Amino acid sequence: MTHSLCEDLLFCKYVRDRATAEELFKMLDCFLTENGLKWENCIGVCSDGAQTMAGMKKGLRALIKKASPNVEWTHCVIHREALASRKLSSELSEVMSDIVGVVNFIKTRPLKTRVFSAICEEMGAEHQAVLFHSEARWLSRGKVLSRVFELREQIRMFLEQEHKHEVAEKFSDENFLAKLAYLSDIFGKLNELNLQLQGKDKHLPQVTDKISSFTRKLAMWGRRLDEGNTDSFENLHEFVATTDYDATSVIPHIKEHISSLIGFFKKYFPENSSQYDWVRDPFNAPAPTSFSSAEEDQFIDMTSDSTLRLRFTSQTLSEFWLNVERQYPLLGQRAMGILLPFATSYLCETGFSAVAALKTKYRSQLNIEQELRVAVSCFKPRFEKLCTAKRAHCS
Repeated sequence: MTHSLCEDLLFCKYVRDRATAEELFKMLDCFLTENGLKWENCIGVCSDGAQTMAGMKKGLRALIKKASPNVEWTHCVIHREALASRKLSSELSEVMSDIVGVVNFIKTRPLKTRVFSAICEEMGAEHQAVLFHSEARWLSRGKVLSRVFELREQIRMFLEQEHKHEVAEKFSDENFLAKLAYLSDIFGKLNELNLQLQGKDKHLPQVTDKISSFTRKLAMWGRRLDEGNTDSFENLHEFVATTDYDATSVIPHIKEHISSLIGFFKKYFPENSSQYDWVRDPFNAPAPTSFSSAEEDQFIDMTSDSTLRLRFTSQTLSEFWLNVERQYPLLGQRAMGILLPFATSYLCETGFSAVAALKTKYRSQLNIEQELRVAVSCFKPRFEKLCTAKRAHCS
């Protein structure tokens, strides 16, 4: 029999008063007590870095730690990635501010939007609208910058028609456009990373691999820029190739930003990816030095088991270690302590999207606790069983 992990929401509840750590803990504690669940079985808590959630003395993290001393807190990897990529240098920040200003000028006025759309259609552009920028949306900056770079010529013509000559000149300035091209490229790459971190069944070894890979790529891109090579950045490379622009003037700003990104990624992700090697590939990794004598004994026994070695390649990590736990409990429990905790708050984020779909202005008074639970669940309702419990009414 194959065992596997199940990832789902436990419950959905309204926060009726202030969302303080004490109120949130009371809601959790009441639910666990009512349903006969024990805090001792909670081994991990994942949240954003807000003080209410992550405070070590008065936050929800601290209150849960009192109820379950062995629980481990994880700062959501997706939130950390967003924080690490937020900072821009003054030169690049100025470009970003100009782009947001132009987008708002076009999008917040229906007439301007129609005029811009007509220009795009007349010029045969693939898209006929720019995208709104929202700081709250993880992928917003990358999508906005890519669209603006794509429609840069149409935006310049529109601004000239609107007599916004000062801003229009920037869309003829090669330095400005080179910085815009780079920003669209780097935030496009950050969006790719963000999407790789999203989704269900993302455990810590897996997401730390993705972060480690991206950090190494940043260093590689910096080295290639030292050689004057811009081919790591598609839009920038195309812009340089088609305009004969000398990129040496903008490369120092790009290198400064990449160095800053490396620094912030190291700050927000201090974990060493290699600490999970024994979980990812136990048959080719040494036993951690933190293992007890009994754990190391079991590790040697397990890695010498040819049957388990054959199973390892045909199962997911969680399935493999759940099976190992039955034969080598100390080792299996330690591995599951790494694989079980949530690495991201992705499941909660999907809940926000479900709320927006369920609770519209036409159903503003609807209590959606049960509906939301079903909407984001991975379980499919047994409709036939539900229907058989009801009595048919003939019309």
